[in-house]
Amino acid sequence: MENGAVYRPTTEVHPGTARDTRSSLAACCFLGRLKWPRRTLKILQLLSLLAFVCEEVVSQCTLCGGLYFFEFVSCSAFLLSLLMLVVYFTPVYDRVDAVKVKLSDFYITVAIACLFLMASIIFVSTHDKTSAEVAAIVFGFLASFMFLGDFFIMLYEKRQESQLTKPETAVGTAALTEPLNA
Repeated sequence: MENGAVYRPTTEVHPGTARDTRSSLAACCFLGRLKWPRRTLKILQLLSLLAFVCEEVVSQCTLCGGLYFFEFVSCSAFLLSLLMLVVYFTPVYDRVDAVKVKLSDFYITVAIACLFLMASIIFVSTHDKTSAEVAAIVFGFLASFMFLGDFFIMLYEKRQESQLTKPETAVGTAALTEPLNA
């Protein structure tokens, strides 16, 4: 048996299956799962990385508790928001329960929003007024407002969904509660 017969079916390139990097990246990313306001807010939540980087530049501090808390919250906020972006924009979303993803996103967003706002307020009261700290505070407040905005949009959408699924309470329920032979 010659080598060509053994290796031929597995080594031939099938036309049309070879993709360049751009088309395979576009095939795995889908931006349509979130409406444009939430998509924009999700991307702007990555400002927490800028807050974290600016905070890491600080070389000395007098009251370091606020700085350390801000560091922890900003890093956690960035990693969790990046995780949610990956879940929403990649095929991972198709492999998990969509209801659980939305519920997780809701609770993660509200927790990060509250903690980030609190960490920014604490950091404002304990910072040494260096330019890196001021920049970190500005990015921290911006990111926390993005998380709060995303939370309020999700809350509004959740309220709209619950109103659509509620049965009629005015006219239709009286007819349902009366006996049929009356």
